[in-house]
Amino acid sequence: MPVGFWVDSYQMEEIRAFIAVELPREIKQRLDRLQNQLKAGSRAPVRWVDPDIIHLTLKFLGNIDAAITGKITAALQEAVRGIRPFQVEIGGLGVFPNPRRVQVIWIGLEGEVEKLGQLQRRIDSVLTPLGFKPESRSFTPHLTLARVRDRATPEQRQDLGRLVAGTRLDSSGSLKVDSLHLMKSQLTREGPIYTRIDTVALE
Repeated sequence: MPVGFWVDSYQMEEIRAFIAVELPREIKQRLDRLQNQLKAGSRAPVRWVDPDIIHLTLKFLGNIDAAITGKITAALQEAVRGIRPFQVEIGGLGVFPNPRRVQVIWIGLEGEVEKLGQLQRRIDSVLTPLGFKPESRSFTPHLTLARVRDRATPEQRQDLGRLVAGTRLDSSGSLKVDSLHLMKSQLTREGPIYTRIDTVALE
């Protein structure tokens, strides 16, 4: 067979990946109670995120070649240089894109969020040379609680907006940001499965 038609038997392994801060158990428990509170007040078709897998996403990478995870970890080590661990707190409820046509229900973060923004910008910067485009939208740190299903009516979406606006948290919670995790996401019928690939500690 001519050299030009030779096919390498090696197959590139592709994985779906993102960079995130994981949540402590006590915050996940609070989010579970909050979800139950919202469920009781709405009949809209909503897909609730399992509290056990809720995390703070700093960068979604999409489908990547598994062979470059080492380079991503090295870039993250550069991104965290000089940033010491810091605290953020659970904030108020919010929705995307607006209360009249709710698609996503989320909970915001307060406290040292400017450091969180700095960290996200650094991640964008160090990953650009690896071919990852910087985020085009401004960074809004949040934890996704639910996504409204496509079959929801405009009235149901508006009702959800009013419910979210009138819901107050029963308690707050604090999150120490002291490490970043490179995560693998496997999509299944039962929901996504997240696996930690690597961890980079803040200095």
